[in-house]
Amino acid sequence: MPCLITPPPASSICYPVILLHFPSLQSQQKIELTTKYQLNILLPFGHKSLKQESMSLNRRMFLKKLGTTIGAVSLGNVLMSSLASGRSIFDERESPPSPDLKDEDFWAWVQESYTVSPNIINLNNGGVSPQPLVVQETFEKYNRLCNEAPSYYMWNILNEGREALRADLADFAGCSAEEIAIDRNTTEAMNDIIYGLPLTAGDEVVLTKQDYPNVINTWKLREKREGIVLKWINLELPSENEDELTNAYVSQFTDKTKVVNITHIINWIGQIIPVKKIAREAHARGIDVLVDGAHTFALLDFKIPDLECDYFATSLHKWMCAPFGSGMLYVKKDKINKIWTLFPDAQPLGDKITKFETLGTRNFASEMAIGSALDFHLAIGSERKEKRLRELKDYWTSRVKDLPGIHIKTSFKPKFACVIGLVAVDGKKPGEVVRYLFDKYKIHTTGIEWENISGTRVTPNVYTTFRDLDKLVLALEKLPR
Repeated sequence: MPCLITPPPASSICYPVILLHFPSLQSQQKIELTTKYQLNILLPFGHKSLKQESMSLNRRMFLKKLGTTIGAVSLGNVLMSSLASGRSIFDERESPPSPDLKDEDFWAWVQESYTVSPNIINLNNGGVSPQPLVVQETFEKYNRLCNEAPSYYMWNILNEGREALRADLADFAGCSAEEIAIDRNTTEAMNDIIYGLPLTAGDEVVLTKQDYPNVINTWKLREKREGIVLKWINLELPSENEDELTNAYVSQFTDKTKVVNITHIINWIGQIIPVKKIAREAHARGIDVLVDGAHTFALLDFKIPDLECDYFATSLHKWMCAPFGSGMLYVKKDKINKIWTLFPDAQPLGDKITKFETLGTRNFASEMAIGSALDFHLAIGSERKEKRLRELKDYWTSRVKDLPGIHIKTSFKPKFACVIGLVAVDGKKPGEVVRYLFDKYKIHTTGIEWENISGTRVTPNVYTTFRDLDKLVLALEKLPR
């Protein structure tokens, strides 16, 4: 049975160390417990812990945490309870406000959890989102650990943590852990599938001109190399008609169509595409469904199987607010052995999802911090987060939509849009509006000129305040036209 050997230091601000003694366990077994169950264990080679060692507690907080517990039950029972839950009993993060607090009190806590610049209003979160402080600290902790003995800690310690992370992501996505691969971004995940699909000359792929450039270019490369046929749709957006959107895809299906490429949210304008309806039509014809979910995972409240797709790619550094360069790939279990791997292992047509993770040396610190980002997201709640982000978009768009020369190019209906908003200004190119907003008001946005879509894209995030958006509204009111 483990026993408590040393109390924490008496200083008012300290890094609490709980020293547990396991007489029957060897050092390597202790390491495995740490990585498998995310426990705080003082390892024999001197590290305080591998889980939240940097969280500051004073002695009073520490004793409040442990004193009554040890008095009521043995530490062994507490430890076993922690093992069963997969969480650390010593993980003292600042808790979010109680759900019954006023809504703005809750969002004030969220906003204080980020370290965004006070001098720039960042309204381009559609490109990449900042990480809350807890994610940054987790990344930095594991990065420092890796640098102490890189090959040892990366391959022998942190590599084992990927399975726990895979299980957590799968639980959040509503699928099996055997269907989730952890990679670096949506582009990589999409390339895994696009290059891996067994297509031959004459096979048809349906996609739109409004899809993401990296995805389009990958399909074009296969077209040039292998003679597949790309069937293009030119969407008229915004749209508030699901049947019209669905029919735009279905009308391109033929008996030669093998794959339909669907962008869940069109990143240029924020248009939500009815993936499930299109997927059902595709599957009725034996067509595989590949979904680019870069802008929906951890934004919209859904589970991947709800979409009825075969493949789903996303970037966790967008709405999950995970470290930069972190992503995820979902492959339906019965499809895995049909896909050739982009970076092959010994079994490129095997049926293990891990075949999509053959990257060589990778950023283990980034991977480990994804778990903290998921925890932070869950502390907010998917439904609450989606509602808030849509509220932020509606707040500023409703205040400028009737201004002379201002045109909102994104739907106001929840079924067709969420947080991304596109605004066009008469007589102004998107780049001119972007420069004006930043030069005069230090508001960071991005200009969009792609196919038939033109405007300035505005994308708040959970740390964005109504005061920030009031400044955007004022800037658009005063924009010379």
